Amino acid sequence: MKVALYARYSLDNQRDASIEDQLRLCRLHAEKQGWTVVDSYTDRAISGASLLRPGIQELIGDAMRSKFVVVLAEAMDRLSRDQEDIAGPFKRMAFGGVRIVTLSEGDVTHLHVGLKGTMNALFLKDFADKTRRGLRGRVADGKSGGGLCFGYDVVRQFAANGEPIRGDRTINGEEAAVVRRIFADYIAGKSSCAIAFELNKEGVPGPQDAEWGPSTIHGNPKRGVGILNNELYVGRLVWNRLRYLKDPDTGKRVSRLNPESEWVIQEVLEMRIIDQEVWNAVKARQKSLAYETSEPGENPLNERRRPKHLFAGLVKCGCCGRGYPSRPQSPCRSWNPMRFPSHRKPPWRQHVPNDAAGWVRCPTSSFAAGVALISQQRKHFAADLARGGRMVCFNATRRPHSYCDVRAG
Repeated sequence: MKVALYARYSLDNQRDASIEDQLRLCRLHAEKQGWTVVDSYTDRAISGASLLRPGIQELIGDAMRSKFVVVLAEAMDRLSRDQEDIAGPFKRMAFGGVRIVTLSEGDVTHLHVGLKGTMNALFLKDFADKTRRGLRGRVADGKSGGGLCFGYDVVRQFAANGEPIRGDRTINGEEAAVVRRIFADYIAGKSSCAIAFELNKEGVPGPQDAEWGPSTIHGNPKRGVGILNNELYVGRLVWNRLRYLKDPDTGKRVSRLNPESEWVIQEVLEMRIIDQEVWNAVKARQKSLAYETSEPGENPLNERRRPKHLFAGLVKCGCCGRGYPSRPQSPCRSWNPMRFPSHRKPPWRQHVPNDAAGWVRCPTSSFAAGVALISQQRKHFAADLARGGRMVCFNATRRPHSYCDVRAG
C-alpha cells in the first residue's frame, strides 16, 4: 500500500529537527504496517491556522492524482488547526479514495474531524488569549509588547537562571537624530515626500535598512503608524491599538482598529526622543492638512482637489445625458447593444482635441468661440430630433458638425 508522509512545525524558534523526528516516527509506523512510503511533504516554520502552505497544497494535489492511497502524519493538528481547513482536505481525500491516518488518532473519521477540529480551534484561541495576557503584563511594567520601531535597539540580557529578559529597549542615538530631523523638517513646511527624497538622496537608511517612503513618514494618524504618529517618541507606550485578523481567503493578516477604551497606555519617559512642544506642532500641522471628507472645512487644500482628466464629469452623451467613463474609446454609461441592435459599434467617446483643450487654457475670446460652437451644435441637434424619430448623439469634443447617429429601437 502506497503511503505519503506529512510533517510540520509552527514557529521559527522550534527545532528544525522536529520535522525529521515526525518523519522518523511515521516511517517506523509504516514499516510495521507493511506500507510503502512513496514521498514525504513538509512545511517548516508555518502556522497550521491556514491551508496556504506549499507542502500541504502539494500533498492535496498528488492525492487527487492518486499518487498514494494513505496520508500518514503524527497528529491531526499537523495537517491543520482550523475547523474549516481540516474538513476541506478530509473531504477531498475521501473523494479521491485516500485515507488519513495519524499516530495519535489512528484512522481519521468524520467524528475526529468534528471533535478534534473544534478542540484544535479552541487551542488556538486559548493560546492567543494567554499570549496577550502575558504581553499586557509586560506593557504594564513599561516594557515593549512586541516589535521594534525606528529609533530604538533591543536590550539583550538574561536573568540569573539563564532565561532571557524580554521587552527592554534603549534609544539608538543615530536613528534618534534622524527622527528629530524628520519632525523638524515637517514643522518647517516640508512634505513627507520631500523629506523621504532628501533622506534617500543622502543615503540615510530607513527602518529595517530599507529606503524611505512618504507613507513611512506620515503613516496613518488614527492608527498611530508612521514616524510622525509614534507616541513612543514622546515617552508614551500605547499597546492594543490594533488587532490583527487572518483573511480566510488569502491567509494574510489584516489590521483592525480597536476602540480607544481598550488601549493600554503606559508612560515611559526614559524612551522620549521628541519634546512635547514639537509633537504638538506636528499634530497641529497634520490637522490643518487633513482632508475633510464629510463636510467642507476651513482646510484650503480641500479646494485644490482636481479631477485626474481635463474634462472629467463635463462631457455628456447627447442621447441620454449620462457621462462617459475615463477609459479612452468607451461608450456612454447607458449604452446597451440590445437596445441599439442596428449598430455594430456604440457611440464611442473620442479623444479631446488640442483646440478643445485650448478653450480652457486660452484667453476669453477662444473660450467664447467654443461656447458659441457648442450652442450652434445644440441647435443642429434639436433640428435633427424634430425631423422624425431619429436620435442623434452629439459629442462636444469632436470636430464641428460631427455626429454619431443611433437609431431608436
